[in-house]
Amino acid sequence: MTDPSSRRRPTIDDVAREAGVSRGTVSRVLNGGHWVSPDALTAVNGAIKKTGYRINPHARSLATSRANSIAFLLTESHERLFEDPNFSVLMRGAAEALAERDMSLVLLMAGSDDEQRRATEFITAGHVDGVLLVSSHRGRQAFMSELVGSRVPAISCGIPLGFERKIGSVSADDAEGARVAVEHLRSLGRSRIATIAGPQDTSGGLTRLQGYRLEMDAGADDSLIAYGDYSRVSGAAAMRELLDRRPDLDAVFIGNDLMAAGALEVLAAAGRRVPEDVAVIGFDDSPVAVTTDPQLTTMRQPFERISHEMVRLLLQVIEGQPAATVTLPTELVVRASA
Repeated sequence: MTDPSSRRRPTIDDVAREAGVSRGTVSRVLNGGHWVSPDALTAVNGAIKKTGYRINPHARSLATSRANSIAFLLTESHERLFEDPNFSVLMRGAAEALAERDMSLVLLMAGSDDEQRRATEFITAGHVDGVLLVSSHRGRQAFMSELVGSRVPAISCGIPLGFERKIGSVSADDAEGARVAVEHLRSLGRSRIATIAGPQDTSGGLTRLQGYRLEMDAGADDSLIAYGDYSRVSGAAAMRELLDRRPDLDAVFIGNDLMAAGALEVLAAAGRRVPEDVAVIGFDDSPVAVTTDPQLTTMRQPFERISHEMVRLLLQVIEGQPAATVTLPTELVVRASA
């Protein structure tokens, strides 16, 4: 008969005996390794592997009063989640950063009023330890106020308009990236440079338009500015509007790659050669940029670093540190469109 003790699940006491340390030392290692000497840390980790000890997530959650999970709160429609590849890149990066700390990522959609209500109830019920807020819009003040009022730690991807002093954030330098894009178009000899700006209730939409205006200076004619909502369809509609209004335009800076993809389709249908007749630059360097014809010159956002920085700052807030704001540089990626 098999000895029942051989099937017994290893405990923290077994790890302590094997490592030759106290139970408290093992507990500190399991909860982050604070106040543990390097020798003790090595001994405990070795004992964990030798004994086959596994942390009980439920027990740890009860002991620490933490859910050991983080919400990826996307304030967009389900259609945008699947259309825009940037969201999946951010989610993957955040999940990888959290996996290094043995934490889970929970996707919450908050594109409608009902979804925002359910998301708020889920978050404030203690199911997550913090929130990664993605694609916040200025008009959703009540939702954001409730989130801030709940005192659940949160970090925003991009500046949370209206809540800049209450929520930390990680963002690309949108204004400077837009300025560099327009500067590149001007270096190609283009002078009638239009722009398709993103939604003006988002920080990216606002600041990329500001960067365009800054570089264009006196040349920032309103007739050269159209607006979209970051979708491919809106980029196409805005490009048609610009061609009707300013058929003499010779370049266009576009607020994201998806809108640029829609604009390229309209230019091709109108018989405008890219880049010979109209040079085009997008923003993001998303996977879309290498699927267009021609491939898209664009401003690269460091999405992987953005997601890892968001996780890092959020964990600091969870540990009681003040919220911080980080701005990361963009990079011009030159391809065939400009």
